[in-house]
Amino acid sequence: MQSLRYDERILSIDIGGSRIKATILDPDGKMLMDYQKIATPITPDPGNVIQAILELTQNFQEYHRVSVGFPGYTRQGIIHTAPNLGTPKWSGVNLTKLLSDVLNKPVRVLNDADMQGMGVIRGEGLEMVITLGTGFGTALFLEGNLLPHLEIAHHPVSKDRTYDQYIGDKALDEAGLEKWNRRLKKVIGILKTVFNYDSLYIGGGNSKKISFEIENNITIVSNIDGIKGGAKVWQREMYYAV
Repeated sequence: MQSLRYDERILSIDIGGSRIKATILDPDGKMLMDYQKIATPITPDPGNVIQAILELTQNFQEYHRVSVGFPGYTRQGIIHTAPNLGTPKWSGVNLTKLLSDVLNKPVRVLNDADMQGMGVIRGEGLEMVITLGTGFGTALFLEGNLLPHLEIAHHPVSKDRTYDQYIGDKALDEAGLEKWNRRLKKVIGILKTVFNYDSLYIGGGNSKKISFEIENNITIVSNIDGIKGGAKVWQREMYYAV
């Protein structure tokens, strides 16, 4: 583990399919300012997204490091997939370097569910985090250690639909709340059988729309709960191994 100085501040950014959010954290993950938001550009290519981040953060207080949660598969700061932003435009993009160059600060980029998970897990047993938003995000942790990222969202859950297509935003709009809840309950049952998790955390904007009773080892968490993951990212020396 590496420690942050007590006076260091972290700019924590969450890039989403509909909004980009950011705040400043102290080394313990405490928010030092309210979350600020800006609409994700209509054409969300790397240049436009970086420009939106610069616009969003132009009046932020001083910070020393940057953490970025990205909605896709990332490894060592390089984007491989971006299902809700357009994979062809993002595949192979070194977002760490691009942001480091424009912000002139050290940057770490990882999957958004992975980053949120770092902020909410207890570090006990096998813990799973899912996010319900534009798409379906997932992260896995064993005894507090982030496991290699799996893009479960793009695995088929039915004959002709992936998890993204089954319980993502578009599916919620098309199926309606009642049917969406039945689908989500089915998905949780599948995850329980496949992963046999000790704890499941459910976040993302649509988590508040859950209407069925959840089991005792399932916790609904807010985006605010997960934001402290932006600080935890800098406390893990093995970050670049996953």
